[in-house]
Amino acid sequence: MASPTGTTDAPFGRMLTAMVTPFTGDGQIDYDAARRLATHLVDVQRNDGLVVNGTTGESPTTSDDEKERLLAVVLEAVGDRATVVAGAGTNDTRHSVELARRAAGAGAHGLLVVTPYYNKPPQEGLYRHFSAVADATGLPVMLYDIPGRSGVPIKTETLIRLAQHERIVAVKDAKGDLFAGSQVMAATGLVFYSGDDLLNLAWLSVGAAGFVSVVGHVVGADLARMISLYRNGDVEQARAVHEQVAPVVDGIMLKAGGAIMAKAALSLVGVPAGPVRLPLVDATEKEIAELRACLVAGGVKLTDS
Repeated sequence: MASPTGTTDAPFGRMLTAMVTPFTGDGQIDYDAARRLATHLVDVQRNDGLVVNGTTGESPTTSDDEKERLLAVVLEAVGDRATVVAGAGTNDTRHSVELARRAAGAGAHGLLVVTPYYNKPPQEGLYRHFSAVADATGLPVMLYDIPGRSGVPIKTETLIRLAQHERIVAVKDAKGDLFAGSQVMAATGLVFYSGDDLLNLAWLSVGAAGFVSVVGHVVGADLARMISLYRNGDVEQARAVHEQVAPVVDGIMLKAGGAIMAKAALSLVGVPAGPVRLPLVDATEKEIAELRACLVAGGVKLTDS
C-alpha cells in the first residue's frame, strides 16, 4: 500500500511520533483511546506519520493479535492522511518475519525493524536478519539503530550493504553518531530520521529527512514547524524552536523513560493513554510534578493551566 505522505526524500513522511499504546485500568489495550490518540497526533500535533507497535508502544509486552488489531484501528483512524509504520522487530528473525507479514496483511504502509536485542548478533547476523524481514513483504523498511538498548550497533559497512536491498530505504538513528550517519547518507540512498529527540536539530543539519519522536506526543506541531523552518532555510528560527521545546525533551526523555513519561505528559494535556504494563511502572507523583514544570517551561498548555 502506498504511503499517503511519503516522498522519495522522505519515504515515511517527515514528522512521525512513536505512538504509545493506551491501556485501560485493568491492563487491556484501549482501542477507542488509541483511535482518539492517533487522530489527535495527526490532526492537532501535525504528525504526517505514526509508528505503531514500536518499543515506545510497549511492543515487548503486547501480543501478536493485539499488535494486529491496534494497527488496524490506527489505519482506520488516520491511514488516509498519515503514513502508518508498523514495528516488526524482535530478537527472533522468524518472529519478526511473521510480524512483518501480519502488518502487511493489515495494510501498514511500512515497517520499522529494530536491531535484535540481548542476543548481540554479529554484523553478518544483522545483515541476514534485516534482509530476511525485508524479503518477507513488499513494504518499505526503516531500520532502527539503537545500540543503547540492543547492545549492538549497525556498523557503517553493514548499513551500506543493507542499502542495496530495494525495500530497505531508511534508518531511524538513535546511535547518535552524526558523522557515521553522514558517511552512510553520502555512500547510499538511505534516508535518515532522528530517533533521539535530544539530537533532532543536529540531525537536520547533516541531512536527516525528519524525526521519529517521542516528545511529538505533546509538541509534534512545534517539531513539524522546526522541520519546515530548517528546510526553508530559516535556521535561526528552527534553533529557536529547538530551544523552546528543550525543557519538554528534558522532562520526557531524561527522567523516568520515554513511554512512562509520554503517557504522563498526555494525561497532563488531557489526552489520557492510561497506565503502562509491567515491567514498566507509572510515573511517581514527584516525577509528574517535575514533568509538569518542564512542560510549562516548554510552552505546553496543560488542562489545568
